[in-house]
Amino acid sequence: MKDKPGALHEALLAFKRERINMTKIESRPSKRKAWEYLFFVDIEGHESEPRVRRALVALRRSTSLLRVLGSYPVAR
Repeated sequence: MKDKPGALHEALLAFKRERINMTKIESRPSKRKAWEYLFFVDIEGHESEPRVRRALVALRRSTSLLRVLGSYPVAR
């Protein structure tokens, strides 16, 4: 995403629109460029769910890099 005020907020609206709960967000410095950060987000939902797929499609439009590191069923 572009480094501008509100960019993270705008990107995360994809989850709000689809009513997906975020359980964690973490930022880490990028190894590629000084003052560039990567964001790691945990959500409730599986990537096979239509609402999660829609949110990921929207998120891809507003980010320069999006990778799903894992998608697991909820432990009960």
